[in-house]
Amino acid sequence: MSINAVEIIGSKRDGRVLSNEAIAWILNTYNAGGVAEEQMSSLLMAIFFNGLNAEELNTWTDVMINSGERLSLSGLSRPTVDKHSTGGVGDKISLILAPLVAACGAAVPQLSGRGLGHTGGTLDKLDAIPGWRAFLSNEEVRAQLESVGAVICAAGQGMAPIDRKLYSLRDVTATVESIPLIASSIMSKKIAEGTEALVLDVKVGRGAFMKDRDRARTLAQTMVGIGTQHGVKTVAQLTNMDVPLGIAAGNALEVIESVEVLRGGGPQDVRDLTVALAEAMLELVGISANPAEMLDNGKAYETYRSMISAQGGDPDYEFPKATRIETYEAPQAGIVNRLDALGVGVIAWRLGAGRARKEDSVSAAAGVRVLVREGDSVEKGQPLLELHADDDSHMQAGRDALSGSILINDETPTLTPLLIELVRK
Repeated sequence: MSINAVEIIGSKRDGRVLSNEAIAWILNTYNAGGVAEEQMSSLLMAIFFNGLNAEELNTWTDVMINSGERLSLSGLSRPTVDKHSTGGVGDKISLILAPLVAACGAAVPQLSGRGLGHTGGTLDKLDAIPGWRAFLSNEEVRAQLESVGAVICAAGQGMAPIDRKLYSLRDVTATVESIPLIASSIMSKKIAEGTEALVLDVKVGRGAFMKDRDRARTLAQTMVGIGTQHGVKTVAQLTNMDVPLGIAAGNALEVIESVEVLRGGGPQDVRDLTVALAEAMLELVGISANPAEMLDNGKAYETYRSMISAQGGDPDYEFPKATRIETYEAPQAGIVNRLDALGVGVIAWRLGAGRARKEDSVSAAAGVRVLVREGDSVEKGQPLLELHADDDSHMQAGRDALSGSILINDETPTLTPLLIELVRK
């Protein structure tokens, strides 16, 4: 039987296993413009309902990797290890983790993106630093990894180009939630960047893409399996995203908080997660070091300064404050029973820290500072949130999004630990 799109769609619609040849043909032909958008949409929906088995998924990921360039990191004097987060509210961990792990002796090629919706992107946060460059050549990436040990930059357009086309199509066909498609999308780019080892931070909870712990665990196991199959030492940490991570949710606000952690201070939950992920990364590449000590003795902060300077930024830059700052106060006395991460993320988005479309600009200064935690006792009139915006219209949009973000009553909540479980092959 000759391979054609209709046969492939029909096979997956009926729950059959696709051959390696069929997967390679349809992905490569679609990338070349020879498979119609409506046909690929149908295949994505069939995969959404019937999934991909391990062999199909590895082949699917292989084809996406091989559709573009791969960054070669061989020959560096340090072992390479990276981290990827599935995204959350206040998730500024990469800003701290890359220089921290580099200070411990590894090379961290953190190829990142910009945010869409309530989750801020790592590049958006660093864009708040004047002169800092997100786009580096492959040669510049290698040179900085050798000299500094850490780089945070934009992924090249030539990496996994099929994934870029499929990502846009998934967004408009209601197939974003498919675990095989999520896993192959993330892992194709991470494997293409050439790292030897990878730690995945899979968020689960109210402010995460994955709300259900079982589905988050399945996603983690799937990605760990793909990484291992492709020769990348991979583990995944499930972490709680019911509440915002740290105090700050925004762009410059998160960079400021990250620097506090790098200098040995900052919120305890941010420090705890950063150290846990650093320990997992160092274990994968066989480095014996104490990341907590590197935060406390200033070496991680010095590496951060070197990383920012190497990309043209000023590590001493003092961020401008928002022109509008307001506090949201407790309407009654009681216990903070619920501090909704998604709600806080939406507030930050409406204040100007996020974007609705890829082409939208974001405000460096806008965002939210969370002044209480779940389980805290508060008095009527006590400040709960601090809202930062550049103008009255964004401030009003933030006020309008406040409803339901914090619940105060007389009930003590059951708290979920930050670190839920480590997933290994």
